[in-house]
Amino acid sequence: MAVDLLLGLQWGDEGKGKIVDVLTSKYDIIARFQGGPNAGHTLEFDGKKHVLHTIPSGIFHDNAKNVVGNGVVIDPVIFKRELDNLEKNGVDYTKKLLISRKAHLILPTHRLLDAASEASKGKAKIGSTLKGIGPTYMDKTGRNGIRVGDLELSDWKEKYRHLADKHEAMISFYNSDVQYNLEELETEFFKAVETLKTLEFIDSEEYLYRAQKDGKSILAEGAQGSLLDIDFGTYPFVTSSNTTAAGACTGLGVAPNHIGEVIGIFKAYTTRVGSGPFPTELFDEDGETMGRVGREFGATTGRPRRCGWLDLVALKYAVQINGVTQLTMMKADVLSGFETLKICTAYNYRGEEITHLPYNIEAENVTPIYTHFKGWSEDLTKATSEAELPKELMEYISFIEKELEIPVKVVSVGPDRLQTIER
Repeated sequence: MAVDLLLGLQWGDEGKGKIVDVLTSKYDIIARFQGGPNAGHTLEFDGKKHVLHTIPSGIFHDNAKNVVGNGVVIDPVIFKRELDNLEKNGVDYTKKLLISRKAHLILPTHRLLDAASEASKGKAKIGSTLKGIGPTYMDKTGRNGIRVGDLELSDWKEKYRHLADKHEAMISFYNSDVQYNLEELETEFFKAVETLKTLEFIDSEEYLYRAQKDGKSILAEGAQGSLLDIDFGTYPFVTSSNTTAAGACTGLGVAPNHIGEVIGIFKAYTTRVGSGPFPTELFDEDGETMGRVGREFGATTGRPRRCGWLDLVALKYAVQINGVTQLTMMKADVLSGFETLKICTAYNYRGEEITHLPYNIEAENVTPIYTHFKGWSEDLTKATSEAELPKELMEYISFIEKELEIPVKVVSVGPDRLQTIER
């Protein structure tokens, strides 16, 4: 069977965790293919809110297997905290959580390096989550990294010491004022590693290949968003991995011709956490209202998200590079009450009107050109079918479908898994 993909089409925080949770009942296996604890997938059901960082969002379902793929980077300390929270909520993860031996480990010194590097940049900071993600991927490409499979080998602690010593020398090079007690950090780290070793390690590419041969249905879950992709995002204000559809192939070992549906998720408006260009960002009452009503705070960092109108130029670009086959629109309910809505349909780029995403979208080069829409006042959170959605929202959706030439199959009208309308 083909592997379906689910990924974000904006700057992350689109609501992927909720939709994976909703879709899980249709799949046998949920597999995370990139990123690490810089992700924050929020799920709400039965009146409770759950945040996952590394563990796939299918973990709350009894029958789904959850695979952490080779493209993911794992911080054992944060991973252990996630496991502890699952235990507190009565979730037995032991038989349904599998870890790729080829996934890389985030060491305490990776986090220290991240902090020292970011501090040294001053005003040029990229807005890192300081989780050690970038330095871990740097060690991966530099062929220095420690992988989950190394934990099964007798010399892994020697490898660890060698790499941690190298990191300490690099930290001193930055001449930053980052204070730390490595011995204390290592005590927590090694304890968490022992917890990690109680889980089942797998050769994930072989596991997923066999699962496909056996007719199992697989959903690959991405983290962050397409505009944060290391190659195709708003560089250098991006993450350190490939967040696009191509990342699922390298992050799980799935052949490109085995990809089935590509489900792209986007918010009815746009948000961004941290630094970086954002053409449709709002600094007025409308932006403040979006942030307040949408509870726009980063699930990982807690930082307030910047808010703005839907950017169709950027969205079209993300649809293109991912080969999206169907769309899911999140947070339509947040736009209730706006008298007028705007969608950016083109940019004025250095005096020329363009409809594609250019190399540089900094404010000095780009001015958004908007199409205006009549808003709606109805509360959408109680809606259970498409027939209950206001005419103005349907016109908003129809315009997006026409421009992107992709159907919007799902509309989310609230944070709970039940507040999801399939079209």
